[in-house]
Amino acid sequence: MSRSSAILGQISVLEAHGILVRGAVNFESGEGPLLFDGSRALSVVLLGNAGSSIWPAFSRWQETYQGPDPLDTWSKQCIRPLSEALGATAYFPSDPPWQPFQQWATKAEGLKPSPLGILIHPKYGLWHGYRGALGFPFGIEAALPSMADHPCDDCLEKPCLATCPVDAVSLRGFDVAGCRSYLHSGKGSISCMISGCLARNACPVGVDFRYQGAQMMFHMSALL
Repeated sequence: MSRSSAILGQISVLEAHGILVRGAVNFESGEGPLLFDGSRALSVVLLGNAGSSIWPAFSRWQETYQGPDPLDTWSKQCIRPLSEALGATAYFPSDPPWQPFQQWATKAEGLKPSPLGILIHPKYGLWHGYRGALGFPFGIEAALPSMADHPCDDCLEKPCLATCPVDAVSLRGFDVAGCRSYLHSGKGSISCMISGCLARNACPVGVDFRYQGAQMMFHMSALL
């Protein structure tokens, strides 16, 4: 068994929490993020969810947690012990110095942004995320991404652009302020805040991986 296979096999214990290996990025010497010893990583392994894979474990844990930033806290509690056991450096989207998770995901999985700004996956659509990454001082051989066509290029109707009630989604970008203003309104509180972002729900890609109702509400509350 190769070192890469052994490392990826050990990381797979996170699947019990619904946290999956989402791919790996290898760097030239001196280009990777800093490791805990001050050297530069030669690879990072991305960790995240597909659909609602993390929700059962996270929601059970959240029942007894009363502090701030529950999803970030839970992710760190799951990933950090493994990083220490592997001698790896853990990175999280919520922690400075901010790491380029979207750039890593683009290289690891061949993804591109949707009009909502979320990277769209050819299988999972907009229903996925990255909860952390592990950095190593050696390269990791992982399956290369299948460079599928960008789903948005093949979507002629683009319902995500026509569904938002305040036109917060456009090819020019995502109007975060306009979105939040609507969510605070009476109409927003009984539509997107309950059923999830209407524009995101309108995307025809990956509908089988759409988040469960409670998870939808959790993320919409976090957006506020």
